[in-house]
Amino acid sequence: MWIRGAVGEPEQPSRRYEEDHRPVVRARQFSWVATHGGAGSTTLATVFGGHDAGRDWPRPDRGDPASVLLVGRTHAAGLDAVSHTLDIFRRGDAPPGLDLDAIVLVADAPGRLPRQLTQRIKVINSVVDVYRVPWMPAWRTGDLTGPLPREAAPLARLTGRTAP
Repeated sequence: MWIRGAVGEPEQPSRRYEEDHRPVVRARQFSWVATHGGAGSTTLATVFGGHDAGRDWPRPDRGDPASVLLVGRTHAAGLDAVSHTLDIFRRGDAPPGLDLDAIVLVADAPGRLPRQLTQRIKVINSVVDVYRVPWMPAWRTGDLTGPLPREAAPLARLTGRTAP
């Protein structure tokens, strides 16, 4: 049975005290895991911060964040890969100690998605939180310095990046 939300115990923001004893809250760290080649995990880790695990599982025993954001494109093959990897978590076959926090779907092209792809995303979103990143023409040419679109604000808040 699925329970909507993060899988595993939620990680609390870490606190440490500076010399003047005021608490300093650090943003939660994530590992970006690509569910297929070209998913966009490297770009997202660069833009939003965190660990780019590529197509490997993060290794918390080596200092990688245990909180996982699965990344896929919004085309049919990308959604298949996301569903397959999500099923690995559902079956309990992901490495122990990893927490699935959300799915991040990166637009595979500009414009609206076909209805059948939108329906598949709704099904995935019924199981776990889904964050969408729109088509970013500047990212295609390697320019990751521009402001984020407002559609990415929820993901920016999740990762602790300053929202647009």
